[in-house]
Amino acid sequence: MLGVSTFHPPPLKTSLHSTITRLNPTFLSPFSISPSFNRSTTTTTKPLVIRAIDAAQLFDYESKVALQFHNSQKLKIAIIGFGKFGQFLATTFVRQGHTVLAHSRTDYSSAARNLGVTFFPNVDDLCEEHPEVILLCTSIISTQHVLLSLPFQRLKRSTLFVDVLSVKEFPKNLLLEILPSDFDIICSHPMFGPESASRSWSGLPFVYEEVRIGNEEHRRLRCEKFLDVFGREGCRMVEMSCSDHDKYAAGSQFITHTVGRVLDMLMLESTPINTKGYESLLNLVQNTCGDSFDLYYGLFMFNKNSLEMLERLDLAFEDLRKQLIARLHDVVRNQLFESAVKVQTLRDNYNYEVTKYAQNGSAIVISSRNQRSDDAMVSNYKSNDSGQSDDSTKLKIAIIGFGNFGQFLAKTIVRHGHKVLAYSRSDYSHVAQELGVSYFDDADDLCEQHPEVILLCTSILSTEKVLKSLPVQRLKRSTLFVDVLSVKEFPRNLFLQHLPPYFDVLCTHPMFGPESGKNGWKGLPFLFDKVRIGRDGSRMSRCDRFLDIFSKEGCRMVEMSCAEHDWHAAGSQFITHTTGRFLEKLKLEATPIDTKGYETLLSLVENTAGDSFDLYYGLFLYNINAMEQLQRFDLAFESLKKQLFDRLHGIYRKQVFQNEENVHDFPERSMLPEISEESSTVSSFSSTVEAK
Repeated sequence: MLGVSTFHPPPLKTSLHSTITRLNPTFLSPFSISPSFNRSTTTTTKPLVIRAIDAAQLFDYESKVALQFHNSQKLKIAIIGFGKFGQFLATTFVRQGHTVLAHSRTDYSSAARNLGVTFFPNVDDLCEEHPEVILLCTSIISTQHVLLSLPFQRLKRSTLFVDVLSVKEFPKNLLLEILPSDFDIICSHPMFGPESASRSWSGLPFVYEEVRIGNEEHRRLRCEKFLDVFGREGCRMVEMSCSDHDKYAAGSQFITHTVGRVLDMLMLESTPINTKGYESLLNLVQNTCGDSFDLYYGLFMFNKNSLEMLERLDLAFEDLRKQLIARLHDVVRNQLFESAVKVQTLRDNYNYEVTKYAQNGSAIVISSRNQRSDDAMVSNYKSNDSGQSDDSTKLKIAIIGFGNFGQFLAKTIVRHGHKVLAYSRSDYSHVAQELGVSYFDDADDLCEQHPEVILLCTSILSTEKVLKSLPVQRLKRSTLFVDVLSVKEFPRNLFLQHLPPYFDVLCTHPMFGPESGKNGWKGLPFLFDKVRIGRDGSRMSRCDRFLDIFSKEGCRMVEMSCAEHDWHAAGSQFITHTTGRFLEKLKLEATPIDTKGYETLLSLVENTAGDSFDLYYGLFLYNINAMEQLQRFDLAFESLKKQLFDRLHGIYRKQVFQNEENVHDFPERSMLPEISEESSTVSSFSSTVEAK
């Protein structure tokens, strides 16, 4: 800044003059400042004199204002309960520039120092620092005890109290009851944690209710600044009453944690044939069981809606189990009655033949009209290499059972250039035409086309009936039979039992479907077992060409025995479908506060409930390991309920027997008093007298 003075200045030094001239040569015009000017000749002249140059400093006015505004947006936040979740939140608070203090019963001073947090072993010392926000990060069970232990008198009277518990009505009522009326209150719930938000908070729900905020402007601004901590991280901010939160949370968060804990008790492990649904269950277990049991128990104990949801879960699982057992009972009963009818028929035939022999005196020759000499057929059979089509790289594939899954596979098979034929009990001719598939409403007509591969896409329950009904005599003797059932030992035994030995057999399981495979098959597991493949090159090549359809789509090809598949599948696929089925009975719906875990359950229900109950029942009936898994699931659920109710009973017992410690002062007594011989005789005599 230039200053103009009317006083006579001292002579200008040459160095200053040259500097000014160098900065701006024209600056001195119209005045003339020369080293040779005479003070006496300029007594009436008042020259322009530079008194100071105020150069731009490092922090100019605008920077200072910006810095003041920046600092005004920062808070001094005290975290009470500096465990895993407290440290998780503190990391973000510090990164945003807030001052963070911490107190906990456990010494976390080292962890606090690493995070840039000041740790106070004494809560009085912390409160005397006058934090603007007290953030309660305690467990639900210990919240009341911690709150009562805080020295409120050492805090400023307008301090803002915030909780982050997973239930909301309980802390709201607690804070309103215990805190003096001049403290502000926000009840909040970050619906994520160190596991589910390890990378980012973006899009994750943060639920809050401004329970009590003073009318002063600085208190309103402080509330907004605290909420902005989560808004700046990209959280989906949901303002909701505490009662509404608990109603939604019981139907989402409590169910999510319950399912996660039940599955954890099953000790689920990754398998070589994981489906997307099973992997989602493994992730659910990891995300929920990292939390303490106290947190889960708090969801149950302090949310009045949770007990109802637990009962609904129990009823849903029991209903599903009854469906399975009732269906199993029907199958066993039908088999027993069919056996009784067969026995009666044989007995009638035997009586008829005996009577006929007695009348004619001829011998009885018992034979089976339908019995085939398989050994003779094998010995007379010679491969004529008739399994090849005109184009050696393409196959003629007949799909038996052209329902939802058959059509799903046909789209990809046609896209690979193979010729596809189809047959089904229902008329799918219109769908087949759209897909470029030749449809046959007569199985004989289809078999006379001599397909190289017969692909069975029937339900598990109808497989045996369909297989027996096929006119296999119209097929070429080297035809390859393939199944895609969700169980493997059952179709394997079925093929080996009912198909002549000159047919090839390949048991497969594409472990995906129209829902899970709608965006591509890349990385999805395709299991197969080459049960019986002829040794000549053409038949082995045909098998490989069929498998190549799935390999080229990017499937993860897993060669595994049928028995091993069923062992893994019972612990993964059957459990996945069981979980999805009984959750479906709860009619779960999306809520405004869905967690990632709950979204996983909704997706699981959608993927599993889209399949028919026959498919699920087939997983149960035709996998010898499924019953064991159902029993383990039942025991795990019962064990979890027992844990909850035992702890609930313990708390209630302590409330009823507040002086329980006095009971232990009395001597122990046995369950039944010991009876001496004398008292026994007297008692016996008295009984006799009374009887008389």
